[in-house]
Amino acid sequence: MSDTPERTRAVALQYEGTGAPVVTARGEGELARRIIEEAQKHGVMIEENPALAEALSHVALDEEIPEELYRAVAAVISYVVRMSRKI
Repeated sequence: MSDTPERTRAVALQYEGTGAPVVTARGEGELARRIIEEAQKHGVMIEENPALAEALSHVALDEEIPEELYRAVAAVISYVVRMSRKI
């Protein structure tokens, strides 16, 4: 998620444990706010990373993330897994 005075951007990823994560939703402005609200309703952790959100916003829906974003996305997934174990 990215939140600036100019715009809010959100990208949702799905990762099944094998292969690369897939972009399942993306949007700016009001659509981004709705994506974030839905994630919160379903207990999905939200990570704020404007640079990563910008890069992921160029990936087509239902497509795997590009290899050059693996490391950044892996760091987010690792963080989310660690945090979910603490809850």
